[in-house]
Amino acid sequence: MKNPYLKMAMGLYFNYLLLGMVNVIIASNMNFLSQQLNTGSAEISFLISAIGIGKLVALSFSGRLSDKVGRKPLVVSASFIYVIFLVGIPLAPNYHVAFVFAIISGICNSIMDSGAYPALIDAFPKNSGSAMVLLKAFISFGATLLPILVVFIISNNLFYGFAFFVPAAAYLINGFFLTLAIFPKHNVGKYDYYSVDYSSIRKSFSIKPMFWREGIGVILIGFSSVALFMIIQTWLPTYGQQIVGLGKEAAVGLLSYYSIGGLISVLLLTILFKKGIKPITVMIVYPSIAFITLLAMLALPYRVVIMVCAFVLGFSTSGIFQLAVTIMAEFFPDTKGTSTAYVSIASSLAFIVIPFITGMMTKYFSVTSVFIFDLALAILTILLGINLSFRYKRVFNMH
Repeated sequence: MKNPYLKMAMGLYFNYLLLGMVNVIIASNMNFLSQQLNTGSAEISFLISAIGIGKLVALSFSGRLSDKVGRKPLVVSASFIYVIFLVGIPLAPNYHVAFVFAIISGICNSIMDSGAYPALIDAFPKNSGSAMVLLKAFISFGATLLPILVVFIISNNLFYGFAFFVPAAAYLINGFFLTLAIFPKHNVGKYDYYSVDYSSIRKSFSIKPMFWREGIGVILIGFSSVALFMIIQTWLPTYGQQIVGLGKEAAVGLLSYYSIGGLISVLLLTILFKKGIKPITVMIVYPSIAFITLLAMLALPYRVVIMVCAFVLGFSTSGIFQLAVTIMAEFFPDTKGTSTAYVSIASSLAFIVIPFITGMMTKYFSVTSVFIFDLALAILTILLGINLSFRYKRVFNMH
């Protein structure tokens, strides 16, 4: 039987491909934006903090709105509103206007997450882990394409704004496509296609999951995992230029190596999950690989080494946040929209706090200090993953 939600899934995955482009679009155009807005790279990194502010504002209502009115209105609205951000940033006359457009981007991100995550979990309940990780595959693919587009624009002396206008047009078209797609019902516990009764999930609990215990653990990983990859996405080109001595095009190209690693990672995870590997295991192994890779990058700042490290960092930081969202939905199946929104709130705080902290660090110290800070975040993520693994086994009686 053909899944009636395949058209929806296609539209959602394409939206997240475009989101992958949006995630690295400011870092990839930091020099152009600095010139246009007459400010420094630290101030441009604060635009990413503005995205976090927008995410946090929207998450105060988007999760509950998703559970109340449904997933489709949120996803479609986000697709159209993203066009405002992507057209507005390269045409912004000053820093303050650009800051407002960045906040709009954050609002779109939260609205889209609150609709897309539970929609995919509802549409593919037997393969929710794979469905969520596949989101990260499309994000990684989009983040791979954007630096290539930027390098093409630089090489042909075109207006850098075309890097924004292309995904804007794509979001507009995909928004109309999603209006025609069928979404799962959001207000029932039993879904027609797979006839999955979520009461059976509740019965599988050996102990009842508590928000202050299991929920907080997932939320903290939502923060640390996003902070971990945000630093890499934002500052890797700067590290390549200032520490390794790469040219502008080669430095931006590091983001492509990073994104290719992420793409391969999530495709591998999809296979591993089908073979019975639990998402909770990945949430310990991946941050450990990231920690070792960051050490190597800091100890050996050479061209070949940083290219390899960019790839491995992309491989080892991809999908952790999406897996955290999946596990949160497993712990609290009755309120997926609201509970997963709390994880997204943590990611929003990372979007606000991390660019501000790292921007100040580069202003008063060097970009190397930023990646030392990232090492500490990797250790924190590993410890949180170990704790969450223990709680997961207790809740689902997996000892």
